[in-house]
Amino acid sequence: MKEREKLPLELSAASLFWENATFLRLPARNRLQENCIAHQLVCMTDCVLPFDLPTNALMTVEGLPYPLVARGKVREVFDMGDSYLMVATDRISAFDVIMDEGLPGKGALLTQISLFWFEQAAALTPHHLVEDHSGRIAELADRYPELGHRSMIVKKLKPLTIEAVVRGYLSGSGWKDYRDRGQLFEYALPVELQESSQLPEPLFTPTTKASSGHDMPIDCLAAGELIGVELFEKVRDLSLRLYKMGVERVARSGILLADTKFEFGTDDKGKLYLIDEILTPDSSRYWPKADYAPGGPQSSYDKQFVRDYLDSLDWDKTPPPPSLPDSVLEGTLSRYIEAYTSIVGLR
Repeated sequence: MKEREKLPLELSAASLFWENATFLRLPARNRLQENCIAHQLVCMTDCVLPFDLPTNALMTVEGLPYPLVARGKVREVFDMGDSYLMVATDRISAFDVIMDEGLPGKGALLTQISLFWFEQAAALTPHHLVEDHSGRIAELADRYPELGHRSMIVKKLKPLTIEAVVRGYLSGSGWKDYRDRGQLFEYALPVELQESSQLPEPLFTPTTKASSGHDMPIDCLAAGELIGVELFEKVRDLSLRLYKMGVERVARSGILLADTKFEFGTDDKGKLYLIDEILTPDSSRYWPKADYAPGGPQSSYDKQFVRDYLDSLDWDKTPPPPSLPDSVLEGTLSRYIEAYTSIVGLR
């Protein structure tokens, strides 16, 4: 990462910052916490964005002449007639619960990361962005300036009923399965791997696509039965190629792409398209390579600040959510900014 020589000073500042963040006084995670806040302090003083972030979080989209057709945890989808308008709000979700607070500009950062990756992915696969996407977004922004950087206009496609997960490292639910059963879902693995160990090769581990709650892992045979063997093989092979593309690109910025989730859809002729978001911090685990150390969790470019705080509370992970303090919101937003600048290559 940039200015690594300043790390000792940043860590000293981090120690002062964490004295007021009592929720993170967790001995087992001290190194991870200090690394996270060090990145935050670098980003707060050194990140320059090509667009302004809003002062207030956009929690819902109102006043459009288009009917709302779907509302997810973060995105809202509107019917424009010939296409859909996908707007990424600034809502935060954790443990499948939407928080009361938002992160001003998070939706714009995620959308711009996706647009960057869709441009890279076009060499490998068709995607859901409409023709003359930039021109149509510019027209939208003239009428609704607050939506310009956080919106995509996309083709009307039918989403597949599986999600395409590719894992290059042993983390999250994959680590839990390996720890409990000695394998990664249907795949046998070497013994004595650690949490966050790199896998011998990237593995495709599909899940169901749940309308609410958690997606559930399924094996490749079941996934093929759901969408058809030929289509499944296309999705698997393409997902592995897209993951390889992401790994190679972010490696130049000193980042490890641990795992990611892709979504695909088809048109009325059965043609396959890459849809939704791609390689964002919400759909992927990105780790700073300089801090990588197998044997535990890694510092990451995502909403782990929020999860750490919520895990420290006596909260049952059901609504209503607890309030998030400013220190958590600021720390989380800085990670999204750092992800954008590092991935897109502005730093």
